Formats: sequence, structure tokens, C-alpha cells
Amino acid sequence: MAESLEIIWSSPWVVQHTQTLARSLRHWTGRDLLPGVSEPAVLAQKVFAAPFVLVSHGTEADPVLNYGNRAALELWEMSWAELTRTPSRLTAEAPNREERARLLAAVTARGFIDDYSGVRISKSGRRFRIARATVWNLLTEDGKPCGQAAMFERWEFV
Repeated sequence: MAESLEIIWSSPWVVQHTQTLARSLRHWTGRDLLPGVSEPAVLAQKVFAAPFVLVSHGTEADPVLNYGNRAALELWEMSWAELTRTPSRLTAEAPNREERARLLAAVTARGFIDDYSGVRISKSGRRFRIARATVWNLLTEDGKPCGQAAMFERWEFV
């Protein structure tokens, strides 16, 4: 990756977005993103370096990924610049996009889902199955929708 990872996680936008990720996860599930970590810059650093995968996208008509931690960048084989220009639908192969769209509609309606599994594809075409993912709606501080996020610890290449 060409970018300095420290520059990514320490940018003001990423620090603020990590707060949105954490606040929204707590709102929908009652769980903390990283229990015991509340200082914004420390949370941004630790979430970016965490062993779990965390990605999010915005609210565009064709949502574009706007965040991926180091584990996500490695799994999808992309730089930060590449990831944050990628429509999130392209993280799934064409036959799996309809199933992915149904998942996101369910999250929109209910706020979050737990225990999602599905096949995704990296930039180089490596397919992997994710398991036990949590997918949730992101909310601004005043409760307006601002995207969706997904987090998972388990995946296997298929």
C-alpha cells in the first residue's frame, strides 16, 4: 500500500467516522466496537489495526465504500485510494449481488443484522466466504442515516 497507514487512521475524517461507526453499532446492538476504548484518536488507531474486517459505505444511489480498516484493505487487496473509490456492490460477484441487495434492504429496514454469511471477491478475483458478519446502519449524531457498515472476524478463501 502506497499510503502511510498512520496518515489514514489519524486523518480527522477517519477519526470522526470511527466515532460514527462505534456510536451506530452501540445504538443498534448495544455492543461496543472496541470495549474499553473511548478516546477518539485511540479508537481510530486500534480499529484500523484490529484483526477483524470493518468496511462502510455512504448513502449514494450506488453506494461507494468510504472506509476499510487494514484487515479489509488486505483482504480485498486494495489500497485506501482504490477501496474508497469502489462501489460497494463490486465487492460481490455479479451472481451474488442480488442476495447482497436483499441483505442491505433488510438492514435498512431493521437497523442491523447479525450472523450474515456470503461470498465476496477481492480485486485480483480471489473469492472468500465471510461468516457471522454484523451489518448495521450508520447514523449521524442527530440520528440521520449516513451509510451502512459491515464487520466480521471469520472468512475463508473458496
